[in-house]
Amino acid sequence: MKKVCVLLSIIPFIGSLTVINKVEPYVLGMPFIIFWAALWLVLSAAGMGISNLLYPIEEDGEES
Repeated sequence: MKKVCVLLSIIPFIGSLTVINKVEPYVLGMPFIIFWAALWLVLSAAGMGISNLLYPIEEDGEES
């Protein structure tokens, strides 16, 4: 399960490092490069949320 969480953390990082140097086409009214950045922002948040649900961190001293 921890491997899935690590994979969900790495995929958005790799995707956000790719360089897309296009203005055309427009997607949802935005130039493609802005859409690409916004897409990876949303996908990163979704991946981190899923990772948190799959592998929550339990703090010492707190009751569940």
